[in-house]
Amino acid sequence: MKLLRIGEPGREKPAVNVNGLTLDVSEIVADFDSSFFEFDGLDVLRRRLADGTDGLPIVESGTRIGAPIARPGQVWCVGVNYADHAAESDLTVPGEPLIFGKASHTVVGPNDDVYIPRESTKTDWEVELGVVIGKTARYLGADENPLDYVAGVTISHDVSEREWQLEHVGQWIKGKSFERFNPLGPWLVTLDEAGDLNALGLELDINGVPQQRGNTSAMVFDVAEIVRYVSQFTVLHPGDLINTGTPAGVGLGQRPPRYLSAGDELVLRIDGLGEQRQRFVPAP
Repeated sequence: MKLLRIGEPGREKPAVNVNGLTLDVSEIVADFDSSFFEFDGLDVLRRRLADGTDGLPIVESGTRIGAPIARPGQVWCVGVNYADHAAESDLTVPGEPLIFGKASHTVVGPNDDVYIPRESTKTDWEVELGVVIGKTARYLGADENPLDYVAGVTISHDVSEREWQLEHVGQWIKGKSFERFNPLGPWLVTLDEAGDLNALGLELDINGVPQQRGNTSAMVFDVAEIVRYVSQFTVLHPGDLINTGTPAGVGLGQRPPRYLSAGDELVLRIDGLGEQRQRFVPAP
């Protein structure tokens, strides 16, 4: 399934994309939030759709698309998870996943404007595969399949402010948690439709010029290993988000570095997961 949420910020309704049509499913489920995933909402929705889509309202073209999940309880991120990105950033590939957090309020719709922080001159881009947790995961063992705990995947834009990330005592969360710094969506695609998670192409363009071209096959740690690893030091709850790292082509890695300016327009794509379009504007 392709899940999405439509409507004005704070008033989004759950919807599904079926054969190119967006259908409002708010009469079946309340929202795509932690309760939806925890109490088998995916199965409820599948059973209802298996009976047909007659009677489900068609969403008008042009309706705003929000993040495909309600605000997650946790956002975890993996740093330096592509060797080519490590090389361009003069960083060493870690021996185990490098994990940091990001404020959950950064999650916004895939096509919403993104704010460049006040006085920022080092706002950067990072296209990533986002993983949404489907059921509680703790201390996953070698005999368990971490993907059984995943609800689906989506496009995640892990926007970064490099001065605050790297130059203010080196605490990455500060450079990752500015307002609107995590556009998500358009869809949350369940694993049965997402294809091979180890073979998805990622792309990011700025003003029509290609910047990032990568593939999840180049991940140092794949999705299963990331989920397993994170479950060793925290409890992953339904609806939590994990950003899995970005390939080469970010602004920090260019010589000289190149960062975003007001008016820049970005397009992000991941195979089978749709497309994001954002305009960067000054923070209000």
